[in-house]
Amino acid sequence: MLFVLIMVYLLLVLIRPQEYPQWPLAGVPLLPLALVLGLGVWLLSRNKRFDAPQYLLLLAFLAVTCLSVLLTGWSGGALQQFSEFAAIVVSFFLLANALDSRERVVAAMAVFTLSASVLALHGAGQAATGVGWTGAELVGDGRIQYLGIFSDPNDLGMLFVLCMPMAAYLGSRGGLMGLRRLFWWSLCLLLLYGVYLTHSRGALLSVIAMIGIWVLVRRGVFAAGTLAGAALVGLLLMPSRVSEIDVQEESALGRVEAWYEGLLMFQSSPVFGVGTGRFTEYHYLTAHNSLVLVLAENGIVGLTVWLAFVGYCFWMMVRILRHDPGYVEGEEEQAWEWYEDWRIALTLLASLVGFFTAAFFLSRSYVILLYLLAAVVVAHFCGVRDRHPQLPALELREHLGRWPVIGVATAAGLFVVVKVLLALV
Repeated sequence: MLFVLIMVYLLLVLIRPQEYPQWPLAGVPLLPLALVLGLGVWLLSRNKRFDAPQYLLLLAFLAVTCLSVLLTGWSGGALQQFSEFAAIVVSFFLLANALDSRERVVAAMAVFTLSASVLALHGAGQAATGVGWTGAELVGDGRIQYLGIFSDPNDLGMLFVLCMPMAAYLGSRGGLMGLRRLFWWSLCLLLLYGVYLTHSRGALLSVIAMIGIWVLVRRGVFAAGTLAGAALVGLLLMPSRVSEIDVQEESALGRVEAWYEGLLMFQSSPVFGVGTGRFTEYHYLTAHNSLVLVLAENGIVGLTVWLAFVGYCFWMMVRILRHDPGYVEGEEEQAWEWYEDWRIALTLLASLVGFFTAAFFLSRSYVILLYLLAAVVVAHFCGVRDRHPQLPALELREHLGRWPVIGVATAAGLFVVVKVLLALV
């Protein structure tokens, strides 16, 4: 039951039919209702697991985001932040617990891909006629958009990007005389077309990054660099906003300026930041960088916790990819099981790389899409450990001294990057 409810919730989050103007159940809070029902089922179940560092880290990040607001003297804002972000925390816990088998992880990937494909079809129609079936129109410069959390073309492109590796994996499994492969690969191409229609430079660069990481794992450094370079040249030659990338271009200048202002905010409140959601009270633009946003609003404490949460997601998938289970002759079935888990890990790693490449140029530290993807990653890693106990676990207590160092190094790195970019202006 939990799995069904969380899949319904995922569909509502991604496709968002409840926000259609013609939706017959307008006014019915379907999204929170599905989440509350799922929470109730989970609380009553005996099968709860918290054996991944991200569970504790996400609770800690929730506390830090609220505390950062509370320290500004705005208790009401802290309560508002708790109510908004707590729903994301709950969705992470439920999805990570519901995907308790490889089949359910694959099913969740299919729901992600199918939902994103619906939005890509909406965008294709919108690009052709100027308005989609939701009533959403093209953005002024001809970029497609959707509703709700995907009303920004950059967010729409980010969704398409993280779902492309999932579509490619689903299409690699064959079956039904090749029709399954044709179906999923067609959706992968549709999502790529959707990325193009968003004219999101970050999303297009994310496609290159995903190609690079896939080839790096499969073929090595030289092949990855060659193909990624060729892809970059191809995108620069395309009639898109990627060809306009320049440090002195107005949009890029605004981003660098926002990063600089974010670092000044961090200097003024280095421990817990200026408060979650308060960046635009100090600067007319948002941070346009997920790292800078967390550092400015939640200080070094918030950045450290957030980096640990994200870092473990990458670490989990890399650990699977690098692990040698050591199966020998006579254990072909176990070896095949491991290979399937390995391929899913590569798929999710590519999705993570795509998402965070785009997020480096956007303020998306708190968006639900990040935490839903993280939940799938956590569920897969825990499932692989259940099926292959020889895979070493990742324990937060073993790395407590590492993450503060990484947090400080990241903050210092951001200062260096901004200084260099400002010197180029």
